[in-house]
Amino acid sequence: MSESKPPPEFTPRKVRCPGCAGTSIYSPHNPYRPFCSARCKGVDLGAWASEEFKLPDDTPPDEPFGDPRLQ
Repeated sequence: MSESKPPPEFTPRKVRCPGCAGTSIYSPHNPYRPFCSARCKGVDLGAWASEEFKLPDDTPPDEPFGDPRLQ
C-alpha cells in the first residue's frame, strides 16, 4: 500500500472588494466576503435599501389618456 500525501494547504483567493475596490480575502474566515470590511458591507446594504441599484425599465411609457380599448 502506498502512503497518501497530506492535502495541499488551502490558499484563500484575493478578490476586489465591490465597495472600495481594495483587496479582500475570499475565504470562510472572512465574515464580510466578498467585502473587505463591515463598513463596505454596510455601505452596499444601505445602497440596496435606498434603491440606488435598480434594474433598467424597458417598458414603454403609459398612454397619456389610457388604453382607448378600455374606455
